[in-house]
Amino acid sequence: MIETNRPAAVPAEDEPDLLRDQFRQLLRYRRLIGAGLGIGLLGGVYLGVSTADTYVATTDVVLRAPTDDPFNPSLAPDKAINIGSERQVALSSSIANEAAKKLGVSSKDFAALRGGLQVTNPPQTMVLRFTYTASSPKEAAKRANAMTDAYLLKRQESLDVTRDKMVKGYQEQRDPVAKQLDELVKQINGMPSGPARDAAYSSKTDLQGKVNTLNSNIAKLQALDMTPGRVTSAATPPSDGDGPGIPMSLALGAAVGLALGLLAAWVRLVFDPAPRSEGDVARALRAPVLGSLPRDKSAGGPLLAAGEEDPRLAEEFRQVAFRLAYDSRFADRRRLLVVAPRGSSEIAAAVAVNLAASFAETGKDVLLIEADLRTPVLASQLPTDAGSRPRWSQQPGTPAPGDSDWPDGRQLVVDAGESGAFDLIPGDRVRNVARALTSPRATRLISEADSPNSTVVVLAPPVLSYADALALVDRVDGVLVVCDPRAVHRSDLSRIRELITGAGGTVLGAVVHAPLPVEKRGRGGKSKGGSPAPASTPAPAARPQPRPEPLTRQSTGQDQHIPGDGTDTVALRTVRMGKR
Repeated sequence: MIETNRPAAVPAEDEPDLLRDQFRQLLRYRRLIGAGLGIGLLGGVYLGVSTADTYVATTDVVLRAPTDDPFNPSLAPDKAINIGSERQVALSSSIANEAAKKLGVSSKDFAALRGGLQVTNPPQTMVLRFTYTASSPKEAAKRANAMTDAYLLKRQESLDVTRDKMVKGYQEQRDPVAKQLDELVKQINGMPSGPARDAAYSSKTDLQGKVNTLNSNIAKLQALDMTPGRVTSAATPPSDGDGPGIPMSLALGAAVGLALGLLAAWVRLVFDPAPRSEGDVARALRAPVLGSLPRDKSAGGPLLAAGEEDPRLAEEFRQVAFRLAYDSRFADRRRLLVVAPRGSSEIAAAVAVNLAASFAETGKDVLLIEADLRTPVLASQLPTDAGSRPRWSQQPGTPAPGDSDWPDGRQLVVDAGESGAFDLIPGDRVRNVARALTSPRATRLISEADSPNSTVVVLAPPVLSYADALALVDRVDGVLVVCDPRAVHRSDLSRIRELITGAGGTVLGAVVHAPLPVEKRGRGGKSKGGSPAPASTPAPAARPQPRPEPLTRQSTGQDQHIPGDGTDTVALRTVRMGKR
């Protein structure tokens, strides 16, 4: 036999789905993303304005090493010149001082003159690139050329000084030897022939060789080409400013600002304890999200959906009821407990009422039990009429109307328009809530769902605020959590699941809704006129309507209908409300 009713489960999510869900969650922090984008645009405007009046002029200089034969490839220039040291010399204050003298710059503007210069070295070259930034194109070109000339002049002077020192050193070595040679020549001229004269001639030859060597070194140094380098491209006044321009600056600022905004939103998302999506709620509860109430229709109106005036909300409740009806865990016993995590139970009450109406629309005998004995308000906010139904009131041990203990036998019939009607056991303030909820009377009421074609919906206070819901969990089995993802933490949802499963119940799913409006219909609070709303006095209905009989084969003249045989038809009709 093929099972038609299968339990709902949390859908498996692959990595792309998780990434898409995380990206959608990032878009919830629109203020952070907008702030980052705004900061980026402001930075782009500042960059465009601040660089609009700056101009850059560039000069390239190729360095040369001193050589006596410029066409001799035996000596590599990069071996004779340390390009890193030359770059530091070009940026030194001595070069800036020389340029300042040429340009006539005062001492107070010397720092600005030096700060506008930038010297770089293109890779694998012996080129120094002088880049100067100024507020006018002519000034930028003039100062770039002045800095280049000052560097070449200083380099020329440095090379000349080095050569002069070396020549002087050779000369100082040569002069004593030459003087000694002259004296030896005079002695040889006056000496007679013999061994002594021959020894003198030998010493003369040695001295003459030393003098010739020193003269050769001096001549070689004096013949060196001491050109420090040559300018390959002189600086000319630039035609355009150095900045990227306002459009490009805005584009860059927007890109950087958007990246910063997304980063800030991601950090906020990581440290945000609240579930920001239905997937987070489902993972925390380990149960599916059965419905999501429309943002602008989730609160502030009547408890019952307004029919054709609000079709989205009515259809959402029908879909939740449809999904519950085909969940085997609920279909077996048909006992549903509706709770909120903490705070107000207004939306949970609306969900319980509309689910009861949706189940009644399918032909079920529905009993709505208001187990919120601390702030009971359903009787005053629903179109009810006092009635006596055989199914709920004539059970053995049920107290007669007027009994002081809850449930006291009082029973109301709620008119749900075209959806039919369902019974309501209104809540009432009692002295001992726990004793009333665990009493045999309350247990017998909830056990009515064991009857064929019957459904019991129980509304309890917030599960994390009071223990009332936990006292009912073992009687209902299926729990529906109604929450606002922005107002509850993931740890709260996990704790709710642990409490419910620990008490012997099962979380069937969740219904999520938008935040409550600031001015909303308060439960147990004051009405618009300022008078307190009655807690348990039923409001008079405009026009009592008889409860329609369920659509069964018996009512249509066919064979007897057996509940649960698979032939039930879920009729999704529009819930209409009469004027109250």
